Amino acid sequence: MLTIATRQDVRAEFRFAPGTPWAVSVRFVVEGGPSVQWRIGRDLLQQGLYSMSGLGSIQIWPSGLEERTTAWLQLTSGNVAALFELPVPPLAKWLECTYRLVPAGAELAEVDWNTAATELLRAPEAQTD
Repeated sequence: MLTIATRQDVRAEFRFAPGTPWAVSVRFVVEGGPSVQWRIGRDLLQQGLYSMSGLGSIQIWPSGLEERTTAWLQLTSGNVAALFELPVPPLAKWLECTYRLVPAGAELAEVDWNTAATELLRAPEAQTD
């Protein structure tokens, strides 16, 4: 059983899809255990490497260390929270690559607004999960 003081090595796999550029998918994997996937706003993640970012279930902030080589990511679901320590330099470099693929402010440039509006306006009984 894990308690509040339990430390566990967790591998985090970050993925970026240019088709959904406003979010980053992160899969957390515990060796020999379960995995869980979260979607985190790309801008929230970027900002959190250098200053406090996020409200509610996702918060990220730099460590208090002068060289700021790590950041803290807290994920909350219900009454359970997990705190992760992230290495800033490789994550910042990876995020920089995502912004080269889809620059900040251009996330919605490829949206087909006619199709999106049609989907939103469909009758509820015609929608399927």
